[in-house]
Amino acid sequence: MALVKKPTDEENLSFDAKKDNDSVLALNEEGDVENQNNSYSGLVDYIESKFNKSKDSRHSDENRWLNSYRNYRGIYSTDVQFNDTEKSRAFIKITKTKVLAAYAQIIDVLFAGNKFPIGINATILPNNVLESAYFDPKEPTEDKIAEITGKKSATVKRKEILKEVGAYEDALKSIEDELQEGAGKTPTSFTFEPAKKAAMGMEKKIHDQLEESHASKHLRSVAFDMSLFGTGVLKGPFAFDKEYPRWNEEGEYDPIFETIPKVEAVSVWNFYPDYDARNIADSEYAIERHRMNKSELRGLKNRPYFREESIELAIENGANYTKEYWENELEDNSTSFEVDRYEVLEYWGTMDAETAELADLDIPEELQDKDEVQVNAWICNGEILRLVLNPFTPTRLPYHATPYELNPYSFFGIGLAENMDDTQLLMNGFMRMAVDNAALSSNLLIEVDETNLVPGQDLSVYPGKIFRRQAGAPGQAIFGTKFPNVTQECLQMFDKARQLADESTGMPSYAHGMTGVMSVGRTASGMSMLMGAAAQNIKAVVRNIDDYLLAPLGKSLFAFNMQFNFDKNLIGDLEVVAKGTESLMRNEIRSQRLIQFMQMSSNPQMAPFVKYDYILRELASSMDLDEDKILNDPREAAIQAKMMAELAALMPQQAPQPPEGGGAPSPQDPTGTGGGNIAPGNAPEPGAPGFTGAGGGANTPPPEEPQG
Repeated sequence: MALVKKPTDEENLSFDAKKDNDSVLALNEEGDVENQNNSYSGLVDYIESKFNKSKDSRHSDENRWLNSYRNYRGIYSTDVQFNDTEKSRAFIKITKTKVLAAYAQIIDVLFAGNKFPIGINATILPNNVLESAYFDPKEPTEDKIAEITGKKSATVKRKEILKEVGAYEDALKSIEDELQEGAGKTPTSFTFEPAKKAAMGMEKKIHDQLEESHASKHLRSVAFDMSLFGTGVLKGPFAFDKEYPRWNEEGEYDPIFETIPKVEAVSVWNFYPDYDARNIADSEYAIERHRMNKSELRGLKNRPYFREESIELAIENGANYTKEYWENELEDNSTSFEVDRYEVLEYWGTMDAETAELADLDIPEELQDKDEVQVNAWICNGEILRLVLNPFTPTRLPYHATPYELNPYSFFGIGLAENMDDTQLLMNGFMRMAVDNAALSSNLLIEVDETNLVPGQDLSVYPGKIFRRQAGAPGQAIFGTKFPNVTQECLQMFDKARQLADESTGMPSYAHGMTGVMSVGRTASGMSMLMGAAAQNIKAVVRNIDDYLLAPLGKSLFAFNMQFNFDKNLIGDLEVVAKGTESLMRNEIRSQRLIQFMQMSSNPQMAPFVKYDYILRELASSMDLDEDKILNDPREAAIQAKMMAELAALMPQQAPQPPEGGGAPSPQDPTGTGGGNIAPGNAPEPGAPGFTGAGGGANTPPPEEPQG
């Protein structure tokens, strides 16, 4: 089922507040909309007050972001004042280099496995669904056992098992009497794992939905905002009608629309969260600021539960978008001016129940005793464009904000650019000094004694210049002084500042291709150690992505599918796993560790405790191979193992080869090579068992000739 239903003409655009399988609770649009909106002013004022509070509270954060942006672009702030003696305006963009290096490493880690880093696993002890069930066609049925023994089998086959096999229910209905709980232990048994199958099905579905919404592209945008500004914001999932191109038999364009969960990146500049909170989980609300033209604003009419007449009233009131001070700097504009655009605020969060009721939003009976309700509202120019109860169960805000570096005392995190702000200033200062000094020291300072020269001459100096001296004037008239060259000292300080930038950011220069690494980095093993140490810094960043973005996003998609796109075959006790940090191990080291563990577990005493199918899948995954294509499932593996055993039994056995020189090996020397066991003991008496007769030893007399 879809999250929303587009109203038909018959419905006359009346979004009655009702709760059923095809609609959400929305603001009713009947009667005089203009008069209605006059009574809804309390709701508009409520949202605007929240927006203004968030905007005022994040002013200091905006200044931090602007400073980071300037350092990234190589732009001096207007606050920077240069002396008249400073000629150079050089800006060394080391911040840009390190931001892009951090961004690239994050992307490489997240997509190392060529999959979106979200997984779905079955819990260790799943509820409401069996971990495994099996049947053996060669095992006698319960009725047969009762006929032979006169009593029931100790292993009771329960029909109730069929109710707990999830996706296998329809396929196994014909053998419900034969099913047993647990995993099969014989080659002829067939094992089914409902929990694992449901987990694999849900994971595949979520990955398909993410691919449909181009989630990888949006995640890359989030990673860039994280690196530069310290916080990245992802919105979703929310319902979206995707258009699939199609032409009918007459050649007319007849597209297909399908409602899918969508995610998209949100600029940190247009995101205004609850500033009394430290993360999204603790936020009471979140506001997204949209900048729209008339066409975009009218395009909202095609989306569910938007009020057409309210949209037209907002347009009639005129453009109301005013640029913020930071927009001028971002767009390289020196002056602020009005633009023909509309400011639309999208509000998600709590609202006083009384305010919502005054806005004619029907509150369901189960929520009428609540002081607050969760809503989604869109406003523009004092008009309510959309008002619905939060449709998600459990209730949540459809935003995920992840920090580059966690700031425990602020909602917004700390970015790499901010961490090297001071060192960037130092590098710029020392480089300007070096350039200015090089310009001075490469030219002579000219002194002229005018008393020794004929008055009125041009005193400029150039090659071939001729000066006329006073007749009889003694002494030198023109002197050249060389300015001291301290460029090397300035460049040494520049290199020191760059080293401090490496330490303050945790992004060493060799991680982004800088040459000239000394000492341990001159060898391949030493460089490997350095790169491993650098990866530890990125691991902390990726862990933040796991905790604040991937895990919540995966849980939201899981809940979305359970609520709006229900599939009984995907029911199971499942858990969402963020695999961003795990991707750091998807390399040769992880493969080597898995192979080493398999070798250790080959011991017959350890083998029964090892899940080789899981190890093989992890090994294939670490090598960026599709485990579903190259590995059999447990049932197929059992059949394959049986076939290989039968084939080996049919192969002719090679007879043992006799030792060189002929003869069979002795019991004391089974190999026939003279390497039998040697042990102390008494020599056998002649005639005793084991005595070989006349021996042939060195001290043995020759046998006597026969008589006669």
